[in-house]
Amino acid sequence: MQRTRWILAAAIAAGLCGSPAWAAKPAATHGPDIGLDLAGIDHAVQPGDNFFDYANGGWLKTAQIPSDRSSTGTFLKIFELTEKHTADLIQNAGKSHPATGSNARKIADYYAAFMDEAAIAKNGLAPLKPELSAIDAIASKDDLARVLGSRLRADVDPINATNFHTKNLFGLFVTQGLEDPSHTIAYLLQGGLAMPSRDYYLSTDPHMAAFRDKYHAYVVALLKQAGIADAEAKADTVIALETRIAKAQESLVDSQDVHKANNLWTMADFARKAPGLAWSAYFKAAGLDGQKAIDVWQPAATSGLAALVASEPLAAWKDLLTFHTLDAAAPLLPKAYADLSFDFYGHTLQGTPQQQPRWKRAVGATNTDLGDAVGQLYVKKYFPASSKAEVQQLVKNLIAAFDARIDTLSWMTPATRAKAKQKLVTLKVGVGYPEKWRDYSTLRISADDPLGNHLRAVKHEYEHQLAKLGQPVDRGEWWMTPQLVNAVNLPLQNALNFPAAILQAPFFDPKADAAANYGAIGAIIGHEISHSFDNTGADFDAQGKMENWWTPADEAHFKSATAQLAKQFSQYEALPGLHVNGEQTLGEDIADVSGLTIAYLAYHKSLGGKPAPVIDGLSGDQRFFLAFGQAWRSKMRDAALRQRIATDVHAPAQFRALTVRNLDAWYPAFNVQPGQKLYLAPDQRVKIW
Repeated sequence: MQRTRWILAAAIAAGLCGSPAWAAKPAATHGPDIGLDLAGIDHAVQPGDNFFDYANGGWLKTAQIPSDRSSTGTFLKIFELTEKHTADLIQNAGKSHPATGSNARKIADYYAAFMDEAAIAKNGLAPLKPELSAIDAIASKDDLARVLGSRLRADVDPINATNFHTKNLFGLFVTQGLEDPSHTIAYLLQGGLAMPSRDYYLSTDPHMAAFRDKYHAYVVALLKQAGIADAEAKADTVIALETRIAKAQESLVDSQDVHKANNLWTMADFARKAPGLAWSAYFKAAGLDGQKAIDVWQPAATSGLAALVASEPLAAWKDLLTFHTLDAAAPLLPKAYADLSFDFYGHTLQGTPQQQPRWKRAVGATNTDLGDAVGQLYVKKYFPASSKAEVQQLVKNLIAAFDARIDTLSWMTPATRAKAKQKLVTLKVGVGYPEKWRDYSTLRISADDPLGNHLRAVKHEYEHQLAKLGQPVDRGEWWMTPQLVNAVNLPLQNALNFPAAILQAPFFDPKADAAANYGAIGAIIGHEISHSFDNTGADFDAQGKMENWWTPADEAHFKSATAQLAKQFSQYEALPGLHVNGEQTLGEDIADVSGLTIAYLAYHKSLGGKPAPVIDGLSGDQRFFLAFGQAWRSKMRDAALRQRIATDVHAPAQFRALTVRNLDAWYPAFNVQPGQKLYLAPDQRVKIW
C-alpha cells in the first residue's frame, strides 16, 4: 500500500458588480442555493485571460494550505468533511461492544492498535522480524526469487493502473483479459522503486537532483535507526541498484499505451524472454504457479528487471530488500521511523511542513485496509436513497445527451456510430456503493498489532485478487470505497464508479441550482462516461474486449483533434521552466473537454426548452462554467506540483479549469474576445464529441 493512500492526501465568486460588458444581463432573481462561491470570484481578472484565476482569485488571495497538507481546494474541502464523518464512525465503532469477528469489532481494534504508540514503541522492529529474517537467509538466486515472489502484492491505483507504483520488484493487477472478456487473468507490472517515479532517479532537472541528495540522507538515516552497520555504504548500494531499476523501467507515456501492454506470456516464456530470475520459484512463492499465462504489461522492463536479478550481487539485493521493508513499514514503526518517513516523503517531496496528527493517519489507514467495512457504515448514515436516485437520474440525463450527441457528429461514420451506441447501452454505472461488499471474515485484526494488521490486510487483498483468476468477470465489481472522494472509468469492465463521498456539495447538492450541479458533478460524470470513448476507450468494445472500433477515417480525425489538445496543454507552465506533458495527460484532458461538452448539453436539455433563470446577476451559462472552474479550485505546494507533473496522468487543477476555452458557448457567456490570452479561434477549439 502506498504511503499517499494511507494518508489519503487530497491533491487535486462578490456578485458581478461593476457591470462589465460580459456581465450585462436581465434583472436577476435571487436564490440561496446558487451552488457557487460568489465571494471567491476575482473581478480584477478578465475571464478570457485566466478563467481559473477569475473563478477562484478571491479565494486564492486568502486560502492557506493546512500545515499537514500538500494542497488545498475543493477536493480537500469535501475530503475533510468525509474524513470527519468516517472518523466519527471509526472512533465509535467499538462503543456498542460489537461481537468478536464482526466488522465493527475489526474497525475498532484496527484503529485502537494504530493509536497505541506506547505498544508500537515497545514492539520496535519485532513485527518485521519474519520479513527481515527471510531476507537475511537469502543464500542463492533461487532464494532471492522466492523472497521476491513472496512479496508480490496487488496494490494498484484504480484511477490509473498503468501508473503502478510499488517498492516490490513487480506488482500484480487482476482483471479480465485484454482479448478475452469472459475470464480474469493476472497482469505483471514494473516496480522496484521507493521514490515516486523513475524521473526522480534519472532526470537532470536540478530540483530532482536535490531530491536525490535528500533521499540518500533519508536512506542512511533509516538504516542507522534500525541499527544496521555500514549504513552509508549500504545506502549507496541501494540507490545505485534503484537507479538501474529506474533505467530498466518504461516511461509513463509508454505504459499508458494499451497496445504495448498486450503481451500474454506462457509460464515457459518467462525464462526465455526474461532470463535472470528463477521464475518458477518466483511464481510458486507468489501463488501464481497454477496460471497458464500472464500478461506482461511492460515487457522490456520485465526483461530488464530480471536481468538485474542475475547481474547484481545478492548482497545488493539483500540491502535493497531490507531498506524497502523498513521504508514501507516506517509509518507503523516507533515514532523515530515514522518521523523520518514523513520528513522525506511528506516534507521534502511534497513540501508539507507538518505531519498529520495520529488520529488522521489512523482514520486513513482504517479506511484503506477495511474500506468496505467502513463504507457500509458511511453510506448507511451519510448517503440516503434519495441522493442516490437523484444522481442516477443525472447520470441518465448525461448518457442521453451523449447518445444524442453521437447522432449529430458529422465526422463519425455510420459503422463507428453504431459501435459507439452499442457501447453506451452496455455501460454499467455504479452510484454510491457496490452491490456486493467485500468479505473480511477471514482477516484477523488485533487490538495490539498495528503493523501486523496492515500486513495481513494487504495479504488478504492479494488473496482476494488471486481468487478471481480464471473466474467469470464480475462486471459489477467496484475498485473504490464509498468514502473515497473520486470517480473512475474501468475500460475493461465498460463500467463507472461514482463513490458516495464525491456526490456531495459543492460537487453535488440536491438543493442547488441545476447549472451548478451540471457544471460540477455533471462534468465529472461526463468526464468518466467519455473515457469509454477516448483514446483508450476507443480500443475496447461494448464487452470490454480490446478491439478498436473506429474506422480509419474516424481514427484519423480523432488523432488530429487530440494532437491539437496535447499541444494546447503542453504550453501550460506549472512552475518556471516546468511544463505540463500534454502526451502524458492527454487521456484525462480529452475526458475533460468531452465531459464538459456533454454536461453543458445535458444542462440545457434539463431546462425543458425554457430559458435559464438569471440568478444573482449570473446567466445559466455563466453559473455552469463558474461551477466547473470552482470545482477545480486548488492551491498546491511547489514540491507537490513538481511530483504531480512527473507522476500523474492528470494535469494540475488550474489548467483543467481552462478546458472551457474549447467550448463555443463559453465565449459569449463571458464576452471573450480575440487578443485575450485564452482566446482560441473557432478552428483551434478542440471538438471531439
